[in-house]
Amino acid sequence: MWYNRVMKILFICMSNICRSPYCEYVFRKTVEEDSVLSHNVEWVKSSAVFNKSYRINPKSERVLLEEGFDRDYVLAHKPTFKYGAGKRYFEEADIIIGMTRSNKFFLPHKYHKKFALLSELATGSYKAIPDPVLIKDREKYKRAMDEIKGYLAAYADKLKEEFCK
Repeated sequence: MWYNRVMKILFICMSNICRSPYCEYVFRKTVEEDSVLSHNVEWVKSSAVFNKSYRINPKSERVLLEEGFDRDYVLAHKPTFKYGAGKRYFEEADIIIGMTRSNKFFLPHKYHKKFALLSELATGSYKAIPDPVLIKDREKYKRAMDEIKGYLAAYADKLKEEFCK
């Protein structure tokens, strides 16, 4: 599949302000801290498939800051879009990882072969990762992001297994 060479991983969601930038930051950190992954993953990016946005969601920003990410680093995130600045990411990515099946619906057809779902990559079965953008309660929002973090950790473990074969 895509494990035969250095990978370029693109996380997508509807607006690139909550789930996908969270995935980008957390997974990039995971890659940087692991020798197997860092030798096999060239880059980790994120982009939107539906909505052109201008800033990371403040709740995602807060969660990332609470997890120890540098404020300037987090605020440097500029949401990208499939037809704008992010188009190059879609072209270059070896795998495009979505949160829900609807992400594929909004993905240009030529990228469908690269598309996979985070929950399936992590666990082998599909579970939609709901968009937390409308969650107002801080603790519920954090729990939603922790669920994503669990999927990312499981996916990282599976990737490492593949790279070590």
